[in-house]
Amino acid sequence: MAEKSSDVLSDFEKQALKERAAELKRQARNAGKREAGLKDLLEKVAEMPQPDRGLAEQIHAIVSKHAPELDPKTWYSFPAYARDGKVMIFFQPAAKFEARYATLGFQDNTNLDDGTFWATSYAVTEITPAVEKQIIALVKKAIS
Repeated sequence: MAEKSSDVLSDFEKQALKERAAELKRQARNAGKREAGLKDLLEKVAEMPQPDRGLAEQIHAIVSKHAPELDPKTWYSFPAYARDGKVMIFFQPAAKFEARYATLGFQDNTNLDDGTFWATSYAVTEITPAVEKQIIALVKKAIS
């Protein structure tokens, strides 16, 4: 006999699905309202423990300054930035998955292509001036 999907999903996965469903309902109600997406993003960032919160705040400042045309929102409870409703850039906090580093990710609708092999996710443990320059360059290339 086949297992029910509820028997297969972990408690963590069930919670993530509930959060995503609530997020989608909220976004549908607030479609086209940039302020609502920004509010959701900032609330999620404020909930993060350090050092994730500090990293997310820095990334938010960078993306807001260098890609102001992207709409802030949440995506699977992560801070994200979208164009025409499609997520392009996201930040995954380390604490969410008990990982040793946070991740700055880029979706396949970005312009990071470099031949036949390129990175789309980057481990982030600290944003130094040199790392900030790299992130700025990636964001600019992604949205070009």
